[in-house]
Amino acid sequence: MTGTLAGALVARKIPTSGDRLAADAEGLIENVDGHPLITRIRVHYRVKVPRGKREEAERAIAIHEKSCPASQSVQRGIAIEWDGQITEVD
Repeated sequence: MTGTLAGALVARKIPTSGDRLAADAEGLIENVDGHPLITRIRVHYRVKVPRGKREEAERAIAIHEKSCPASQSVQRGIAIEWDGQITEVD
């Protein structure tokens, strides 16, 4: 998902190199019918964008999952949650 978001940001001329894009992911494992299964994945993005690019970054975060093959593949059995923290930098 992070790679897909990076592509969406770069398409909007928002750089993602260095510390400009980071993600923390957490998987929730639950006992389902006696078997441990990953039932939920939470992703929290931290994005640093140039001033004036916040709206474009928010849009990229809002739509990136629909274009992500990994997310689209696993969401049939695993709930995916994500959010983003955007900081404008000079």
